[in-house]
Amino acid sequence: MNSPHELLHHYGGSWNRSHGSEYLDVINPATSEQLAKVPLGTKQDVGDAVRAASAAFPGWRRTPPEDRIQYLFKLKQLLEDHLEELSLICTRENGKTLSESRAELRRAIENVEVACGIPSLMQGYNLEDVATGIDELMIRQPLGVTVAITPFNFPSMIPFWFLPYAIACGNTFILKPSEKVPLTAQRSFELIENLKLPPGVVNLVHGGKQVVDALLEHPEVRAISFVGSTPVAKYIYAQGAAYGKRVQCQGGAKNHVLVLPDADPETTTRIVSDSAFGCAGQRCLAVSVAVTVGDAQKEFTREIARLASTIQVGNGLEDDVRMGPVITKESKKRIEGLIAKGASEGATVILDGRTSNGSSSSQAGNFLKPTLLDNVSVGSALSATEIFGPVLSLVHAKTLEEGIDILSRSPYGNMASIFTASGAAARKFRYEVPAGNVGINIGVAAPMAYFPFSGWGESFFGALHAQGRDAIEFYTDKKVVVERWPKEWSRKF
Repeated sequence: MNSPHELLHHYGGSWNRSHGSEYLDVINPATSEQLAKVPLGTKQDVGDAVRAASAAFPGWRRTPPEDRIQYLFKLKQLLEDHLEELSLICTRENGKTLSESRAELRRAIENVEVACGIPSLMQGYNLEDVATGIDELMIRQPLGVTVAITPFNFPSMIPFWFLPYAIACGNTFILKPSEKVPLTAQRSFELIENLKLPPGVVNLVHGGKQVVDALLEHPEVRAISFVGSTPVAKYIYAQGAAYGKRVQCQGGAKNHVLVLPDADPETTTRIVSDSAFGCAGQRCLAVSVAVTVGDAQKEFTREIARLASTIQVGNGLEDDVRMGPVITKESKKRIEGLIAKGASEGATVILDGRTSNGSSSSQAGNFLKPTLLDNVSVGSALSATEIFGPVLSLVHAKTLEEGIDILSRSPYGNMASIFTASGAAARKFRYEVPAGNVGINIGVAAPMAYFPFSGWGESFFGALHAQGRDAIEFYTDKKVVVERWPKEWSRKF
């Protein structure tokens, strides 16, 4: 990784050069260093990968589940053994701090662990004598070739929302990682080679929209998973459905947190700060709007500004850094424009991150400091725009009911949190908020791997989510068998 090199696709058990000639530079967002060149794959690359996955499917689906998960046990140990190496790669290409990368890898490993339970999770059910002498049973069978298209913000975790469940259920799998952060996936596949899986069970294709469209259109691809922005999620969901595929698409977010007067001030501000500015605000569960209720306004506003101003911004590999850069120079420019838009719409800029250029050792990077916008109008354009950066908007409500109403106006529904000492307020919030992931005194309500990563509204398109039992439902077809064995027939043999 010391000098830029051309990345390869992986399919059919081997590494393969792209059929195309276009490449993108992979850039370290903290230093602007060129790390590698990633191919913008072609329709022919996709065709080769799908053929390899299709050829592997008949043998893989007949492999007993108990045998399939033995590969996952080995994969878990490989990820454990290389956790520090993968974390370093993740930080270099994504920009997040090393501690954030390590935590992300832990979540990836957690999904592998859960998928090791497939012999139990994939079981069907049966009932004898649904009618006299007739039994009925439901069995689960794998789909075939499955695909995941994953984003830049979690290069190691999100691919493992899908890969272990897909192959444990007996499917073959193709990963299309973000072209902005392909190195973590590349190294993960180098490690996966050590598992000696049958060729074609897992495959890797790099690229952009041309690769995505080829995967959507290919008749042998049965299911597609996507995580990214809402406009792209809508496109993939619509196109995938038009081509008859099973599709799950996680979109964008505008996550709100309600802060009640009875919430513990110190704990609340610390957790909200970590949620809003962790990973430079580039996670789909980051709090982007804090709604203070009643008397909570003055103290929370003062304390969150004080705490946010102390966050050290810089290269995520430096020990004292708590927030890294945003992913690209274009992202930085877009976020700065949205801050300016908020100010033009009447918001007060309490803390302006546009004045920062990061730590002294990382002047070339895409750095912003934490930003606070106060009194953001609920009806403004910014209030409905996913910023996806280290910007926290402050909104004030007189009552809990008004706070829930403000939250409910958002077209998104990925996450909502409340901070309170009142069980009654927490229950009302949990019961009424239109969000798929709910936090009670939790700033990032990220479900454990054995629960689905939920999402509502413009944040999710589909019926079955990633992780947990939803993953097993998504990656299998149900087959219902009704059978009768008349006694008189047995006399013939």
